Amino acid sequence: MADYKERWQTVQVEVANGIAWVTLNRPEKRNAMSPTLNREMIDVLETLELDDAAQVLVFTGAGESWSAGMDLKEYFRETDGKPEIVQERMRRDCSQWQWKLLRFYTKPTIAMVNGWCFGGAFSPLVACDLAIAADEAVFGLSEINWGIPPGNLVSKAVADTMGHRAALYYIMTGETFTGKQAAEMGLVNSSVPRAQLRDAVETLAAKLLEKNPVVLRFAKHGFKRCRELSWEQNEDYLYAKVDQSNGRDPEQGRQQGLKQFLDDKTIKPGLQTYKRG
Repeated sequence: MADYKERWQTVQVEVANGIAWVTLNRPEKRNAMSPTLNREMIDVLETLELDDAAQVLVFTGAGESWSAGMDLKEYFRETDGKPEIVQERMRRDCSQWQWKLLRFYTKPTIAMVNGWCFGGAFSPLVACDLAIAADEAVFGLSEINWGIPPGNLVSKAVADTMGHRAALYYIMTGETFTGKQAAEMGLVNSSVPRAQLRDAVETLAAKLLEKNPVVLRFAKHGFKRCRELSWEQNEDYLYAKVDQSNGRDPEQGRQQGLKQFLDDKTIKPGLQTYKRG
C-alpha cells in the first residue's frame, strides 16, 4: 500500500480498508482552496485513480471546516493584475479537479461535510456522488456579501440539487443553513450528529465496497450523463453503457448474479448484492 503522508502540502491522504480518506488540510484557513491546493488535488485524484487499494474516496476537511470556498487572498487579490494566461491556468486547475475529474471519477466518491461549507466548495460537494453532512455543519452561498456573484459552477451545482427557489434564495440573501436543512433540500443525502459522522460514512462506503466496481462506475456515469440528454439519446446511450459494462467487467457480474438468483437460488437481488468471487 502506498504511503502518502508526506506527498502533498495542503492535502492529507490515508488509505485503509478500501477507503481513501482525502482531507483538505488548511485548517487555519478553514480549508479554503488556494492555487496550490487546486494543483495538488489534481495529482491526488489522478494518483488514487490508479491505486487498487483505494476503492472508495471520502472527502473531508481538517479541523472544524469542510471548506470555506476559494481563498480570497491567494486566488483573487494576489492574482489581480497578473497576466491573463496566469489567471486562465488557475481557473483551469480549479475546474479540473472540482468537477471535470471529480464529477465523472472512476471510483465512488463521498463528501463527508464535517463543518463549514461555503461558496466555491459547493462545486466539489455536488460533483461527489454522495454526501453526508454533520447536523452542525454550516452551509452558505456568501458571495453576494462580498460584492461578487457565485463563480465557477456553483450556481449550476446548487440549481441541480437544491431546486430553483431554494437555490435563488440562498444565492440572493447570503444566509446560512445547517446540515439538516441541506438534507431536506437534497444538497446532501443525509445528516447526522457530528459525533456519528465518520461511522455513517464508513457504513455507506462499506455498502459501495460490496458492489462490482466496473458496474458501479457505469451505473453512476450513465445516470449523470443521462440528465443532459433527450429520451431518444438516452435510450441509445444507456443501452450502450450496459453493453460496455458487460464487456469490460472481469467478474462477469451479470452472469454471476443471474446464476445465483435463477440456478443456485442463493440471493435475492432486490435485497442483496450477488456474491462476488
